[in-house]
Amino acid sequence: MTTVVTSPLPTSDALRTRVREAMTAVGAQVPLGDPNAGGVTASSPINGDVLFTVAESTPDQVDAAIAAAAEAFATWRTTPAPVRGALVARLGQLLVEHKEEMASLVTIEAGKITSEALGEVQEMIDICEFAVGLSRQLYGKTIASERPGHRLMETWHPLGVVGVITAFNFPVAVWAWNTAVALVCGDTVVWKPSELTPLTAIACHALLARACADVGAPEGVSQLVQGGREVGERLVEDHRVALLSATGSVRMGRQIGPRVAQRFGKALLELGGNNAAVVTPSADLDLAVRGIVFSAAGTAGQRCTTLRRLIVHSSIADELVSRIVSAYAQLPVGDPSADGTLVGPLIHETSYRDMVGALQQAAAEGGTVVGGERVDVGDEGAFYVRPAVVRMPAQSEVVHLETFAPILYVMTYETLDEAIAMNNAVPQGLSSAIFTLDVREAERFLAADGSDCGIANVNIGTSGAEIGGAFGGEKETGGGRESGSDAWKAYMRRATNTVNYSSELPLAQGVHFG
Repeated sequence: MTTVVTSPLPTSDALRTRVREAMTAVGAQVPLGDPNAGGVTASSPINGDVLFTVAESTPDQVDAAIAAAAEAFATWRTTPAPVRGALVARLGQLLVEHKEEMASLVTIEAGKITSEALGEVQEMIDICEFAVGLSRQLYGKTIASERPGHRLMETWHPLGVVGVITAFNFPVAVWAWNTAVALVCGDTVVWKPSELTPLTAIACHALLARACADVGAPEGVSQLVQGGREVGERLVEDHRVALLSATGSVRMGRQIGPRVAQRFGKALLELGGNNAAVVTPSADLDLAVRGIVFSAAGTAGQRCTTLRRLIVHSSIADELVSRIVSAYAQLPVGDPSADGTLVGPLIHETSYRDMVGALQQAAAEGGTVVGGERVDVGDEGAFYVRPAVVRMPAQSEVVHLETFAPILYVMTYETLDEAIAMNNAVPQGLSSAIFTLDVREAERFLAADGSDCGIANVNIGTSGAEIGGAFGGEKETGGGRESGSDAWKAYMRRATNTVNYSSELPLAQGVHFG
């Protein structure tokens, strides 16, 4: 039986004390509002209570933030890129100094276990280091010209104001992915965090403001607005926002994408994931079990890269499922800040209700459910669950849906072509994996007619991407790319330049005029 790490859970007063200590340490303004007052409520899924209230940005304040970012862009875009990199380098140093405090806020607001919260802050540090190097590598191409005495080349220029809308499950890392890269590219940023994680956003913004002051950068390069859908819509609609980077549901993306396109803005969308792993008969099952359990149960199943579908060869399915169920039974569920906890809470009651509904639908469609029960932690306002394993007879309707909870659907296959078709059969296309010791199977999965996802892994799970690679997916995942590789190009505009250094004026394609 799964263990509960702590009982009782920390009190709201204890959580408020932790928040005040962390906010004071990073130099952020400590919220003092009445938890029952109007505004954005800062709750904790650890016990379900409202801890503070943060003022919601008014329409005028959102407009002022965009205006300030646009004004700062006029100066920032002409600042040499390595100088811009110095700002991001300082932000990275401050994050190193305050890693523990930032992780504490992530745990309190998002419910991540301490190890994962620290890992998320480390991801911020890593992207800062990446972006600093990038600030000296914003390369353009020199292209062979067909005309004598001419040089053809590409240059990259800052794009403008970047609007960033982030989700609760990665309350700081995704902001850092966008902000660190955007700043070295010469852009300015207006950030609307999830209304579920306003405190971590205040702390992040305070550290960046300190970095701006330390290196003499204009503070206006980064703006923070707080609120719900109405605040986000102002970023969507404002023509001064050149690029809108939004992380959230497919439903949200369907609304945002066309509206940004209508005003000829650019959108970078990171939307749903319904990720699968294929396990072949040649797989190292010890390795596979470890990769599967972390990918499926980590963050209580609340990652966009969470493993939700397991496609196993029929010859090893019973053994593998038995081992996963056994591993699940040993996962400690409870207070994410307590030592030893591996599965923290769901973010709120709606997530729990969605999980219950999905498991009921799976059972109605012929699935056999193990786990998924709510864990009694002595607080009705908090929602802790045991991760669920569901044996499904086929890829039924429920399997095609993304439920943001720790549900792992298990299906069997006979041929690798069948497994790849099952991997690709869902509308989402973010992450995928195959566990195999057969190089032919691995290469087949990675080939053009293999996995159709933006991320395809071999012998690791679907979650835990490094910042060096571009992150994002295809189909209903949105098609955007963030973080590493050449994702920086989304934050800049390309210009093709032709320089004539001859005394003649030949035209391209052999055209004669005059």
